[in-house]
Amino acid sequence: MTDEEILSEQEMVKAAQRNANAFGVLYDRYFSSIFGFIYRRTDSESLAGDLTSQTFYKALKGLKKYTFRGLPFSAWLYRIAANEVNKYYRSQKTNRVFSLEEERIRELVGEDQEQDSEERIQLLIKFLSQLPTEMMEAIALRFFEGKGFKEIAFILDISESAAKMRTYRAVEKLKEQFAIKLEA
Repeated sequence: MTDEEILSEQEMVKAAQRNANAFGVLYDRYFSSIFGFIYRRTDSESLAGDLTSQTFYKALKGLKKYTFRGLPFSAWLYRIAANEVNKYYRSQKTNRVFSLEEERIRELVGEDQEQDSEERIQLLIKFLSQLPTEMMEAIALRFFEGKGFKEIAFILDISESAAKMRTYRAVEKLKEQFAIKLEA
């Protein structure tokens, strides 16, 4: 988002802070991206729907406390959503899920449908699924959600340098795994 778009969005937020009915505009604008973010972490449509509802409920409930920090409003929603997903996994004591969309990976890799490319994409999916949770979160936010490091840091409640380092280490680990596999 440009600075102008962020400031325009802040006007929508201020309107929603004055009148809860105005929150609908923000809900409509971000519902699908928040739902997709949660769905990729749960791989369950019904659970994603529940957690998305909880995310927007908490956002509306806490909207008066929201303060602008130079980031898009969506960063605050993503942070709430990430917290809701984390809370769910803690309460259920189950393993985390990251649903990797092959189509999105193809876009990121930018390769065509050749056999060699298909094999490389399947390897990438395998290697991504083996990353530690904190690395996968950073990779997912950076490459699947298109977030900048400042937003990633805010969403994950870490420093910007830690967000860069997690992402860098994850990419290096993926490169290393590819190099080992290609040598074999």
